[in-house]
Amino acid sequence: MVTPHGHENIGQVEKREEMAGRLMVALDYPDVAQAKCLIGKLEGIPCYMKVGMQLFYAAGPDFIRELKAHGYSVFLDVKMHDIPNTVRGGAESLTMLGVDMFNVHAAGGTAMMAAALEGAAKAASLHPSLRIPLIIAVTQLTSTSQEIMNTEIGIAGAVTDTVVRYAKLAAEAGLHGVVASPQEAAVISAACGPEFRTVTPGIRPAGSSMDDQSRVMTPGQAILQGSHFLVVGRPITASADPRQAALNIIEEMSQA
Repeated sequence: MVTPHGHENIGQVEKREEMAGRLMVALDYPDVAQAKCLIGKLEGIPCYMKVGMQLFYAAGPDFIRELKAHGYSVFLDVKMHDIPNTVRGGAESLTMLGVDMFNVHAAGGTAMMAAALEGAAKAASLHPSLRIPLIIAVTQLTSTSQEIMNTEIGIAGAVTDTVVRYAKLAAEAGLHGVVASPQEAAVISAACGPEFRTVTPGIRPAGSSMDDQSRVMTPGQAILQGSHFLVVGRPITASADPRQAALNIIEEMSQA
């Protein structure tokens, strides 16, 4: 539970709890020991834990099971992008693992995205204790500027137009949302409806470094734009006091 402040009413405490559940802490570490060190510092904060490729490849499924056993919601950020049959099988395996969310690349097309949903549904149907995770699609990475998208990836036009097109395809395939910059959350909501989730990396508290991100927002701005989940890595993990950094972000989200 997030510690109450002073003489807060129940509504204020519940709002902070809700916002904590919308904060995804990126466990971008090379090994389990470092990840567990951070988790220990965040104990009692009911946030999501995002496990990316580096840690998942090093730690494997057992670490996911351990996080679930400790009551955490888990976003497994492995960005599947392959032929539909392979992604279908991958999605079935991830659902069996008990993750709460995973992602695929929207660039793989609607058949591939629909296959991910089919694989998850198959696993859930075979095991009553499981439920279909939230499956979201990557639109454009937040490190992708318009110049990179146009000249290197080979997609013409504005980044926002591409993001919205991919979001519409993901919705058409039956997915639950997309990963996108917080700058695009409002237009995605307008195009796909308010229930279509936006998971937004590129969150940087005011005054912090942009690092390798190109399209960023503060936590409060992202909430006001309609982001459903905020992915935060280095502003928490590289902080001298990660717990206080996380609490400050949750507070800003609550105030917004």
